[in-house]
Amino acid sequence: MSIETDRCRFLAGVRQGRTLGTPICVVVENRDHTNWLAVMSPEPPQDHETAERPRVTVPRPGHADLSGLAKYGHHDVRDVLERASARETVGRVAGGAICRRLLCELGVTVRGRVIRIGPIGLAESADFARPDLIDWNAAYDSAVGCDDAAASAAMCEAIDQAREAEDTLGGVFEIWSWGLCAGLGGYARPDDRLDARLLGALGSIPAIKAVEIGQGYANAARPGSLVHDAIVLRDEDGSRWVGRETNRAGGIEGGMTTGMPVVLRAAMKPISTLIAPLPSVDVETLRPADAHVERSDVVAVPAARVVGEAMVALVLAEAYLEKFGGDSLEQLRAALLAYEETLEERGLWRRS
Repeated sequence: MSIETDRCRFLAGVRQGRTLGTPICVVVENRDHTNWLAVMSPEPPQDHETAERPRVTVPRPGHADLSGLAKYGHHDVRDVLERASARETVGRVAGGAICRRLLCELGVTVRGRVIRIGPIGLAESADFARPDLIDWNAAYDSAVGCDDAAASAAMCEAIDQAREAEDTLGGVFEIWSWGLCAGLGGYARPDDRLDARLLGALGSIPAIKAVEIGQGYANAARPGSLVHDAIVLRDEDGSRWVGRETNRAGGIEGGMTTGMPVVLRAAMKPISTLIAPLPSVDVETLRPADAHVERSDVVAVPAARVVGEAMVALVLAEAYLEKFGGDSLEQLRAALLAYEETLEERGLWRRS
């Protein structure tokens, strides 16, 4: 992290702080790339370069190395590991940041927090209907992205212990989105279902091995009477509308938003590159060998949370554009406002 201080440069699509409606091009320079110009050059290598940077022939367990060699017929693991690196997620974060700004204009907030690193997790689950009960500023100020000070300190200690043991840790993060209107997504086709798109978006992040909406796994063990959110009639200021008092569904039913906060959880496996490498096999000699070691961290869950926010923002922004269209922000907002007013007139939804 000390050598990868990312900075974004906008090359197209933005003028004086406003998007133009044309494709946006963002460039992020990788300062470490200068150390790999010869190794990653598109030109054939010189003899001395080959001697200085020999081929990597020992794949790392947990990475794309071995499967990538098989898929593309490569003989050098570096042909796989550079593109399979999670560094590619910088593009997702840049695009997601733009989408979050668009969602903000539509009254939608996307925030994330870490709820577990290794053996340390938050003691209690949050009320999925009340994002206001979480101190999101504390989560952003925390070194590990956790809003609970005691848990953050324990997580940092667990990370230090794993570093001393030359090991790595995984964990779980949550992504919350609120201010969403009801009815985003669909149920007519598999591709319409917003839950499928969100689950796939988070599952596409490198090292993510499980994703759930709300407490999906825990709800599977409970009876329906303790899982489904009762629909209640609300009466306030002379207006009546239907709503929910609970949000066990995590904000999505039947592939569509309910109007309650959308809450997703993603589980990240421990980083695969270990300082004390696991056993592997040299694919050149077919003899046992220790796995190849690349520069690595102990834990990446706080960083993955940021990628998770970006992926959720990308999906939600796409869903809003699909439903409401428009070639300008004014047109998009006008269509959304008309839809929300119709829902409120019918008593089907009300912005809180």
